[in-house]
Amino acid sequence: MLRSQFEEQLTNLHNQFYTMGNAVSEAINKSVTAFITHDRKLAQEVIDEDTNINEMEIHLEKKSFEMIALQQPVTTDLRTIITIMKASSDLERMGDHAVSIAKATIHVKGETRIPEVEQEISEMSEQVKKMVDAVLTAYINQDADKAREIATWDDKVNKHFDNIYRDAIKRMKQNPDTIVSGNDYLHVASFLERIGDYVTNISEWIVYLSTGKITELSTSNDTDEA
Repeated sequence: MLRSQFEEQLTNLHNQFYTMGNAVSEAINKSVTAFITHDRKLAQEVIDEDTNINEMEIHLEKKSFEMIALQQPVTTDLRTIITIMKASSDLERMGDHAVSIAKATIHVKGETRIPEVEQEISEMSEQVKKMVDAVLTAYINQDADKAREIATWDDKVNKHFDNIYRDAIKRMKQNPDTIVSGNDYLHVASFLERIGDYVTNISEWIVYLSTGKITELSTSNDTDEA
């Protein structure tokens, strides 16, 4: 009976993590859409809904600690709970970056835009969202090989960042009226690049879940602590 209860709790933990992941994916998508389309109302939705993401992370952490304390799981079960705790923390930080993108939208005051850079940001966000959705599926399937593959996709995100940085700086030098918007673009691209790094983190936790070993999947992985 105790084992069946534990397995049910573990299943609930899995499902809650996946729900949180989908909420974060939606927040990222909404925040970039709001930024590109100058939709302050949509941006405010992202900011308001972040409380829900934070609460999900707190609940997952609390439930994980309770299961470790009461059930004293070992081997695979313990790795599963640790993975959920660590990966949900990464998801929460990804949500924070989505909020930062949304706030950049709120602060926009009609400055001169750079359409070409906005297009690159849109493409970068599509790549990031692809990574987020894929890593959630890899987690559900406990597919370590897919997780390793997803980590390599971060190279494309980094290339987008480099292109945005180069193009924004070039346009700001050519036209001082674009300096404010150019700085916004650099910040948004930086937030998206960080989200890609956190997806790589989650990929590493999926590999850990399967192998019991912490494996660094990206040499460019440099996440912050915010």
